[in-house]
Amino acid sequence: MNRSKSHIIVRYAETDQMGVVHHANHALYLEISRLDWLKQLGFSYAKMEKEGIKLPVVSLNVNYKLPLYFEEEIRVECWLAETPTAKMIFNYEIYNSKNQLAATASTVLVFVDMETNKPMKCPEIILDALY
Repeated sequence: MNRSKSHIIVRYAETDQMGVVHHANHALYLEISRLDWLKQLGFSYAKMEKEGIKLPVVSLNVNYKLPLYFEEEIRVECWLAETPTAKMIFNYEIYNSKNQLAATASTVLVFVDMETNKPMKCPEIILDALY
């Protein structure tokens, strides 16, 4: 399945006193990458919400390998781990400015009908865009 590549410049507010990215900000980088992946597929999260679908994160796992630093340009790669059902599982790799693998991650998101607030199957339009 297609990988998206997002380039992000680490901002000062995302770092600790030593200029190292605080671990909590990796979740933000994953979200940026995931939204870029959806855009490349031709979807907007805002449009999905207008159509009554939300995709909350129900699981997040990050394995930290190397630190990231203030003003460093990082690359986050994102791809689907498997065909979506009622959930979407994404895998990620975060690379530092030296092209070294700084972190790996995965997230699980669940399709939820905003009207009933219950899980739902992946919309056919998304499956069609994937294949």
